[in-house]
Amino acid sequence: MTAQRLPEPGELAPDFTLRGPDGEYVTLSEYRGRNAVVLAFYPLAFSRVCSNQLPAIERDLERIRSLGAEVLGISVDSHHANREFGRRLGLSFPLLSDFHKRASTAYGMLEPEAGVSGRALFVIDREGKVAYRDVSSDPGDVPSNETLIAALERLGT
Repeated sequence: MTAQRLPEPGELAPDFTLRGPDGEYVTLSEYRGRNAVVLAFYPLAFSRVCSNQLPAIERDLERIRSLGAEVLGISVDSHHANREFGRRLGLSFPLLSDFHKRASTAYGMLEPEAGVSGRALFVIDREGKVAYRDVSSDPGDVPSNETLIAALERLGT
């Protein structure tokens, strides 16, 4: 991980507008007041670890949604690549394109040497504040869905 600043729990989450798999734009602040949001940063579409991480989130998606949260996957890949990656994995949550690396930078996730984001889970509460974060120090490590779900349960969304 680089020496970028990670948003701290309790801070207002950096807002973003990113392109979704069908070219539509998704803005984080549009969820404010409605849902908590899980941001799942992943380095690259079609990579081995990401091809396991995202389906694991999909398997827990019903449980995550029952706790009042939506999931947004984020990578630096194009929205075209994310659309195909999500389709091949059978994902029902959107994979957003951070092609210009603004969200990855704002969340302290950009790996500038590699040009990709790191791997992490952030929970943004209904007020738009960071409620939880789990940042992998090694790109091969995947944040725990169980710990994520426990954080959502504590929110009481």
